[in-house]
Amino acid sequence: MAYSFLLKTIIRSSNLGSTTRNFSLVSSQISNHTAKWMQDTSKKSPMELINEVPPIKVEGRIVACEGDSNPALGHPIEFICLDLKEPAVCKYCGLRYVQEHHH
Repeated sequence: MAYSFLLKTIIRSSNLGSTTRNFSLVSSQISNHTAKWMQDTSKKSPMELINEVPPIKVEGRIVACEGDSNPALGHPIEFICLDLKEPAVCKYCGLRYVQEHHH
């Protein structure tokens, strides 16, 4: 995998002596954790949970998504254009926005 090459490069280039973490152990923990998470079908995936949130209706053409009203829980501000008919998706949190048309 791509991250194993990166980890090997970091280990080779590190000259920190005994304070260096063993990155090969970390990569095995990552793959074991991911495999364990994927086997548990009783819980919904993050994408399934975010897809349950209905698209947020907005009056204007542009929406500023921050993920949450609390800056500690949100993400960098993302300005999203709502000119298309289908919902626009925030690239950070996956929330969907649609422009509410007044007829």
